Amino acid sequence: MKTYKETFTSIKFPQDEQKHDHIIEWWYFNGNLKAINGEEFFFMDCLFSAKTKKVNIPFIKNLPLKNIFFSHYLLANKEESKQKINPLCLVDKNNFQKPLLWINYDNGCLIEETAPFSYHIVNDFIDLKLESTKNPLLLNKNGFIDLEMKTTYYYSLTRLKTTGLVKTKSGWTEVKGLSWMDHQWAQTPLTSDDEWTWLSLQLDNNTDILCFVYGNRIKTCHASIIDEKGLITSTNNVSIKSIDTKYTSKLTKQTYQLHYSIEIPEYKISLETSPIKINQEMIFGAINYWEGGINIKGTIKNKPISGKGFMELLPPTKNKQILKAILQELKKNSLTENIREMANISSKAIYSLSEDLKKKK
Repeated sequence: MKTYKETFTSIKFPQDEQKHDHIIEWWYFNGNLKAINGEEFFFMDCLFSAKTKKVNIPFIKNLPLKNIFFSHYLLANKEESKQKINPLCLVDKNNFQKPLLWINYDNGCLIEETAPFSYHIVNDFIDLKLESTKNPLLLNKNGFIDLEMKTTYYYSLTRLKTTGLVKTKSGWTEVKGLSWMDHQWAQTPLTSDDEWTWLSLQLDNNTDILCFVYGNRIKTCHASIIDEKGLITSTNNVSIKSIDTKYTSKLTKQTYQLHYSIEIPEYKISLETSPIKINQEMIFGAINYWEGGINIKGTIKNKPISGKGFMELLPPTKNKQILKAILQELKKNSLTENIREMANISSKAIYSLSEDLKKKK
């Protein structure tokens, strides 16, 4: 049974906010926001970096490029959801060259660290400023965790005070709220063990919790907690169990469990989560997942607590017919045609890739 592990090196800031020479890496933001009129929104914005020949993601692994960037982002409220998945992002040549994190990509998207742990993030749906009110939460206390089949570096900024604009049907709307940021990198490809239930929890008493169940053959349960004073604790003695709410995608036929109970007995934490919106599947061909905002209620040390957060679900892919159909369709076309079909990316991006292919011939 092959494993993908590396030796731990201490995380340092701001150096480790930048890109690493790893197979897979991502910078991920989510948040729950409210407009002046009371309308509530949630968003997700994620940029990925991958080594094409090592990451083992269908479609990507066949690209004749050493490293690529791709992005996923969404904006939703209770009534509607819009999302964009770009499997190939153009990136600015000056990315990762500044003292603080700065990434310009996907024809106008931006992740800019304006001050230590403060950000300006922009995509088609959002223009937001985020300011951390806590120090980073280093997962497992040191920012590195052994998941049995692999290891990963991982830290979060769990409480980002957020203001800015979101794009609605009526135009750009002012919002404010709380956001969350994850930065994760690992020397591992996509494997058959990659399935998870992941939750970020922002509670009303200023406690934040990152918890997940990861793995197929061998499961790892974990929770890292940062309290109102910034004290970090972690434990693998956590139970995350589905309760009742299910959603089955009409497109992929994948079923997602959406309602969970979370028990962390060591800290007398008992919570239940429920989705703000049911239909939140993100379609990425062979890798499709559920991503969306959640409501939280429960108790800590027998005292009532509530809050909001985010959930990401990657269950095992059962509908092989969907994957087969996508692969057969892609084989009919050239690489450039495949990219044009898979995402609405700009003609400039397609031209850039075509020129790169010509140089390699």
